Amino acid sequence: MSSLDVSRGVCALVPGLQHWLENALYEVRIVDAASLRDKDARRVLLATEIGHATHRDILITLVDGAPSLVAAANGLPARVAFGLADMGFAFALIAELARPASVPAVGDAGSARLMTLAGRVARSDATVLIQGDTGTGKEGMARFLHARSGRAAHDFIAVNCAALPETMMEAMLFGHKKGSFTGAANASEGLFLAADGGTLFLDEIAELPLALQAKLLRALQEGEVLPVGATHPVPVNVRVVAACNRNLAQEVAAGRFREDLYWRLNVMPLELRPLNQRRGDVAAITAAMLLRLSDMGKAGLVWPTAAALDALSGHDWPGNARELGNMLQRALVLRDGDRIEADDLHIGMVRQQLAEPPIVAPVELVASAAEPVRLRDVARHSKLEAIRSALRETDGHRAAAARKLGISERTLRYRLAEMRELAAA
Repeated sequence: MSSLDVSRGVCALVPGLQHWLENALYEVRIVDAASLRDKDARRVLLATEIGHATHRDILITLVDGAPSLVAAANGLPARVAFGLADMGFAFALIAELARPASVPAVGDAGSARLMTLAGRVARSDATVLIQGDTGTGKEGMARFLHARSGRAAHDFIAVNCAALPETMMEAMLFGHKKGSFTGAANASEGLFLAADGGTLFLDEIAELPLALQAKLLRALQEGEVLPVGATHPVPVNVRVVAACNRNLAQEVAAGRFREDLYWRLNVMPLELRPLNQRRGDVAAITAAMLLRLSDMGKAGLVWPTAAALDALSGHDWPGNARELGNMLQRALVLRDGDRIEADDLHIGMVRQQLAEPPIVAPVELVASAAEPVRLRDVARHSKLEAIRSALRETDGHRAAAARKLGISERTLRYRLAEMRELAAA
C-alpha cells in the first residue's frame, strides 16, 4: 500500500476524497500543509497552498466552469480543477496521478483488499495461480507481484502460452542446443533461463499440451530445466506466476490439465473478478486509460461528463477492461465536443443495429434456375453488405460509418430503411 499525504484544507473542502483514496489502495495521512515532510512524500494540497508544494505534489481547486488538468512541468506541481458535478472522476484522476507505475488502477474496496493480499503474497517466493476472465488484468497483477517481490531488480518475462507454436513450445520454454533439430543453427537459452533470478509469467497456461505440462512440473519441483538436445539439466532460479481465463480445476476434471501440476501451481491462488462485479474500479481504470490516451501536450486530458461516467459504471462489460479501453479510444476519436458525453460511448449500439436491420443473406440471391439472379440485385446486396460491415467496424456509429463508406449520413439512413424493407418483405 502506498502512502499519500492530504492536507487538512483539502479534507475540509472535499471530505469524500480520503475515502476514495483509501479504496484506491492508499494509506492516507492527514497533514498540515506547512508541516515537515518525508523526503519522498507526495501531497495533495489546495491551490492556495502552493507555497508549501514541490513538483511531486498535486494541487486542487473547486471551480464553477469546465474541469481541467495541468500536468506537472518545469518544476511546478500538477493542478486539477473541477466542480461538484465532476468530483467522482476528479477523485479517480487524483489517485491515478499519484499511483506508482507498478500498481494496477483500483478504486473498489474489494479490489483494494485483493491487492493488499497480493502484496503479502509477493514477498514470498511461492508459485501463484491467477484466474479470471479475459481482460480482468491478470498480467497487471503478475507485474505487481514481481515489482513488490525480492526479485524486482531482475527480469520479468511474460509469455502467452497460446501464442507459442506447438512444435516449438519446449525449445522456447527450456532452450535448445545447436543442431538439436532442423533449423537450430544456434543454441538458445529459453524463457526459463532468460528469467533466471526474476519472474516468469505463463499466461494461458491451460494451452500447454499434456506432455509439456509434465516437463513444466519437473522444472518447478526440481528447479532445473533440460534444454532440447541436452543431456544434463541446467539449474534455474525462477518464480513462476501462471494465469488462466478458464477454471483450471474444471480443466483437470475434464482430463485436459494434469492434476499434479495444478496443485503445484495453485500454491497461492488469486481470483480476479469481472469488471461488472467491481464497479468502483471503472472510474479508476477510465482515469488511467484517458491519461495514457489523451494528448497532454496539445488538447490536454479529455474529461468524461458525469453522465458518461455513470453510463460506464452501469455497463455489463463482457469484455472487461479491454472493452473499456476500446470504448474510450473510440470516444476520443468520434466525440463532437471537448468532453466525452454519454452518447459518444455508443454503449449497446452494436446490439441495437444488429437487431434493427437484418440483412438478406447472399445465398437468397441464388434462387432457382427459373428465377435467374439479376446484376442489379447483386450490386444492391453488395452495398448492403458493405454498410453492415462499416457499422460493425464503427460499433454502430452512423456518422463514422457514413464517413468510412464515403457517403452522407442522410444516404446511409436511406440505405438502412431499404434494409428494413428487405427484412420485412
